Amino acid sequence: MIYLGAIISLAEGINHLTNYDAEFTRKIVHISSGNIILIAWWFKLPTWVLLSASLIASFIALISYFFPILPSINSVRRKSLGTFFYAVSIGILTHWFWTINKPQYTTIGILIMAWGDGMAAVIGTRFGRHSYQIFGTKKSLEGSITVMCISFLITSVILFITGESINLILITSVLVSSIAAGLEVFSKWGIDNLTVPLGSAIVTFYLT
Repeated sequence: MIYLGAIISLAEGINHLTNYDAEFTRKIVHISSGNIILIAWWFKLPTWVLLSASLIASFIALISYFFPILPSINSVRRKSLGTFFYAVSIGILTHWFWTINKPQYTTIGILIMAWGDGMAAVIGTRFGRHSYQIFGTKKSLEGSITVMCISFLITSVILFITGESINLILITSVLVSSIAAGLEVFSKWGIDNLTVPLGSAIVTFYLT
């Protein structure tokens, strides 16, 4: 929680003291907060710690959704529950995989959400030239490709670290990255912050 508090405080400071778009500071929180799962995996934090953090973060996200007290986490240009779904996904994946001693699948799901979705928004906003719309939500081909590439990299690296065979790593990474990119397209209400991490983790688990 100290780590998350520091990230939000930094983003709020940038949001109030600079001319950066509020969406930029939201992405700082989005990407940086996902890295907490690496800390949890490395230090083998118990399940209850992550579940407690998920519950607290979910509550804060809901409060900020209805009362804009923290623009750095809910400043998306459309009305979205994405931050809430993000926190909930951490709780679900922790409860599922931490309890069976398979933290790598939680890590894959959360990092794909943090870095894949986060960088897709950055790349799509700055360099997106080929746009399309799904259910009224504008996306870019460049952003979708970014999700796929980052998802492939994250899945490959983590499966390699955990000792899977190269052939299995390649097949799984291709399928997971394709599914993640597809799920990220359907982002109405921010639901992709739930479907992308859960879908990525579950598919990886059953393929390996």
